[in-house]
Amino acid sequence: MPPDRDRFARALVDGMPDAIVHADAAGLIQVWNAGATRLFGFTEAEALGQSLDIVIPGGMRDRHWRGFRETMRTGQTRYGDGQILAVPATRKDGKRISVEFTIVPFTDAGGRMTGIAAIMRDVTARFEELRTLRERLAALTERAPPAPG
Repeated sequence: MPPDRDRFARALVDGMPDAIVHADAAGLIQVWNAGATRLFGFTEAEALGQSLDIVIPGGMRDRHWRGFRETMRTGQTRYGDGQILAVPATRKDGKRISVEFTIVPFTDAGGRMTGIAAIMRDVTARFEELRTLRERLAALTERAPPAPG
């Protein structure tokens, strides 16, 4: 017998180790799970009703909100088919982290956008490791003798 969908959905969101954040069409946080608290440091009570700006680095906000408003207006996004996005984010303590995420658009019965959810994971360690490897490779390439030719 299949599980009760509402109970299943609540248990999935509540128990998910990844951050799940849902914002309404105005960009105000409506769902914030325990994974989001672990990732960003804000409790659910601190995050609910707040702007997504609490996790968006200051220098990225204009770009984010242009895209967000366009998605809410048109219902179209380049990222709704499961593409994984990678962006910097900010924790409550001010620390900048790297996150990868997918999004799920939400619409009303008429097809108008009502909000968007993101499922996010901290990839800071991997991002830093890749950056270090790229820097080492660049340094080795600079020191390498020219190829005979």
